[in-house]
Amino acid sequence: MATYNLQLPRMGESVSEATVVKWLKQPGERIEEDEPVLEIATDKVDSDVPSPVSGVLKEQLFAENSIAQVGDVIAFIEVAGENNTSAVEPPSHASEPIGNQETAINDIPGIGQLTDRETEQSTKKGTESRFYSPLVKNIATEEGITPEELERIPGTGVEGRVTKQDIFQYLEARASKPDDSAHQTTKGAKPPVSEAGREVAQPMIPKAEKFVAAPPAAAISPQDEIIEMDRMRRLIADHMVRSVQTSPHVCSFVEADVTTLVNWRNKVKDAYEKREGEKITFTPIFIEAVSKALKDFPMVNVSVNGTQIIKKRNINIGMAAALPSGNLIVPVIRNADQLSLVGLSKAVNDLANRARGNKLQPDDTQGGTFTLTNIGAFGNIMGTPIINQPQVAILAVGTITKKPAVIETEYGDMIGIRHMMYLSLSYDHRVVDGALGGRFVKRVADYLENWDVNREI
Repeated sequence: MATYNLQLPRMGESVSEATVVKWLKQPGERIEEDEPVLEIATDKVDSDVPSPVSGVLKEQLFAENSIAQVGDVIAFIEVAGENNTSAVEPPSHASEPIGNQETAINDIPGIGQLTDRETEQSTKKGTESRFYSPLVKNIATEEGITPEELERIPGTGVEGRVTKQDIFQYLEARASKPDDSAHQTTKGAKPPVSEAGREVAQPMIPKAEKFVAAPPAAAISPQDEIIEMDRMRRLIADHMVRSVQTSPHVCSFVEADVTTLVNWRNKVKDAYEKREGEKITFTPIFIEAVSKALKDFPMVNVSVNGTQIIKKRNINIGMAAALPSGNLIVPVIRNADQLSLVGLSKAVNDLANRARGNKLQPDDTQGGTFTLTNIGAFGNIMGTPIINQPQVAILAVGTITKKPAVIETEYGDMIGIRHMMYLSLSYDHRVVDGALGGRFVKRVADYLENWDVNREI
């Protein structure tokens, strides 16, 4: 019998680690090819890891709720045959995390040709730096953690790597630690001298300390029910708190008359559903208007990296989708500006259906440059959404309601019943000023108000 090393697969751009949520197969159980072996979770989406071979699960190398890095061997599978080139025998200490096995330097061919200087530089580099996932690096940048601080954070991941939980624990500890230098005098400063030439004792003035307010303790009565957050809800909570701490949020609102748009959809929806086999909703129409406005105002389609503004070439629209569990996920429609309205409609329906069925892949939530959230689906007229970092803006579209409104005609103004809706734009005031944010959301409203009632689809 040969042994196959099952590795944690690559799960999309910028995803380098995952949490083992649940093992679907236990040691000794039979596994068929492409059959799921375990459930994993990233900071973006949950998914299964299938087995590329048929065999028997021999050993699990990661416990549930532990974190594995992309490429780590997570299980051993016994497969039939002895000459299987893809099968690799496990090391003698299989219980140790893969990657802790060291290769003797003298066994490497050609090692003697290295100069002493090269060896010294290689050794120095290896001791002064270690691997950090893109997620850990992004958190460190947002929280102002220096590379020196990052090196001092103890890691609990494989090979001592720093995980997201490690860096959050370090931030909590750092916030609660008092500033020891607050009661020290300025180094090198000389005390004042009196006219008699003697030093005058002065009271030490402590430096101002950064005040970190502790969250108030919740009062719990015997009748209250305590519900532990699930993994996704904890990730959402962390993401929202970091967003508010990172970006100074500003909101602008516009009311749009979408009567023409509503009438057009009512006219074409039955024929569209009969032809395409699925419904056309307002969401792809909103995404099309946003895509056009982003092309008109490309400085909204950016992200911030320290003091740098990264202007995105592609327009990738994330659409917030509510899951049956009540949690939120944001799948992304890539190159939305290059899709027709039919293409956008199919992409929206596909992502929404897979989100509700928990069938999204990690790549489906990557690379967004702007987010749209349809709060009107819940009967809300407007809102102040939180920016989906590292983006700089998010648009909330409210419910469409019939209201009396002033209609301007060539014969004078009149009152009529119109379909009205509010657009709410939250944006990062570090890089998007009120003029730009206001003009952008107004442009989206203009595209919706000036809809061509004779448009073919």
